[in-house]
Amino acid sequence: MHQLYQSVLEILEQASRDIVMPYYKNLQAHQIDEKTLGDLVTVADKLSEEYIAEALAALLPESKIVGEEAFAADEAVVDQLADDQVWIIDPIDGTGNYAAGQPPFGIMIALAEQNETLAGWLYDPLTSRICHAVKNGGAFVNGKPVTVPEDHPDRPVAALATGFMTTDEREALVAAAEPYYEIVDIPRCAAEQYPRLVKGTNHISVFQRTLPWDHAAGLLFLNEAGGKCARWDGSAYRPADSIKGLLGASSPKLWDEAAERFGDIFRP
Repeated sequence: MHQLYQSVLEILEQASRDIVMPYYKNLQAHQIDEKTLGDLVTVADKLSEEYIAEALAALLPESKIVGEEAFAADEAVVDQLADDQVWIIDPIDGTGNYAAGQPPFGIMIALAEQNETLAGWLYDPLTSRICHAVKNGGAFVNGKPVTVPEDHPDRPVAALATGFMTTDEREALVAAAEPYYEIVDIPRCAAEQYPRLVKGTNHISVFQRTLPWDHAAGLLFLNEAGGKCARWDGSAYRPADSIKGLLGASSPKLWDEAAERFGDIFRP
């Protein structure tokens, strides 16, 4: 595990204990806003990010901080993503669920260096589950090594995040997927979707919007567990890249099959 594993976990636990969980199911209407149509932010998102950012900066004083809510206030913060050391924060992933008083939701932190994700933490405040990964160092759940299952059903389960696709893309994807996959609803929470791929609850996920706070930590977790998540052309995800589209799968074989079936829909 990463040398800062425990220190970051303690920051996540305190943010959950002191901010995220006290507001859960206790938000007032004036404490929920829309950043854009349908994209919610709560007072807990803002307070959680403020606390986490300050605590992470104390761990690595030379590091930069890129948080989802800081980006909402000033999009120029993403210009730091390719710098030497950058903490990437999603203070509450799945805010729509959280604001509605229902699971799943989580807190995600990634540590990147020169546009490569080196470590990731995905924390579930409701269960205290911590998923963690280190570049070339494996994946862990609650401190124990984890790998993706070796076996998959004849009709693998596909969770397709189509909300940011065009109508044509959405219709083409569903038509291409239906003959081969059992299509299920997405959890609307990447902090839960990536663990589902690692556990084998889901086997395929397609994402169109690929913001770094949504994907850097989870993608590393899936890849280090033996699954595969990459751009449609097979290239690696890099946090600073402003490219759309990711395909995730519970094994490289499933990734290859899905890329063959869906790739022409999304490759330029």
